Amino acid sequence: MLLAIDLGNTNIVIGVYRDDQLLHHWRISTQKWETADEFGISFRNLLAMEQIDRKQIKDIIIASVVPPLQEALIQMAQVHFDLKPLVVSFDTVKMPILYLNPQEVGADRLVNAVAGFRKYGGPLIIVDFGTATTFCVISAQGEYLGGCIVPGVNVSAEALYRYTAKLPRVEITKPAQVIGRTTISSIQSGLFYGNIALVEGMAARIRKELGQNATVIATGGLAQFIGPEIECIHKIEPWLTLEGMRYIWEENSSDHRNTELQKYGKF
Repeated sequence: MLLAIDLGNTNIVIGVYRDDQLLHHWRISTQKWETADEFGISFRNLLAMEQIDRKQIKDIIIASVVPPLQEALIQMAQVHFDLKPLVVSFDTVKMPILYLNPQEVGADRLVNAVAGFRKYGGPLIIVDFGTATTFCVISAQGEYLGGCIVPGVNVSAEALYRYTAKLPRVEITKPAQVIGRTTISSIQSGLFYGNIALVEGMAARIRKELGQNATVIATGGLAQFIGPEIECIHKIEPWLTLEGMRYIWEENSSDHRNTELQKYGKF
């Protein structure tokens, strides 16, 4: 079995694969000072709940955008699972990255790009509703062209609360109408419908810059909440990041390397 760990700023998404089947998945909050042993206890408890012995885990892959915790996860894999994990980086991805500095592209964006292109081809726009809302753009030839990063829905809501004197912290929900009649409903409208307009506007501008149409898919923690309201989104893929990690593990596994490189022969 493969244990895939997506370490994000807000949540850690965990998946267990047997071959290409996602058997179990969990989403837990990211604790900034977690130690390797604390991670080990948490992961082994999650596996035990599904009656999976840690010895059944034969490989581990980590995609991290939180450098201080990445080393703790690596130590956890070595100490508690006796495994050396594969850590996603630009040089583990068999996809041309056209960023001026490929090392700047976050691991979460890389795995999304790999999974999105494998499933839908290109040109492709991937919208990830996480701590930040990110846009990744992949060409028809499977090149990672770049993208955009804006504050996520929750970050925007918290910023309004923290940096204004009178605006309250609100629950993020879909208001009944765009025109708010109270301060709370006005903030909720701005957060919900404002982000819908943001995605639709950015997708239109990206398509115009590409000079061609592009499939738009959504992923991330809020994708299933806000995604269905966005007209330009063709498909919602809640586990796209985990799928991308599985693909990258296969590409870097000695048993799969030749087969997977043939699939990317067009590169």
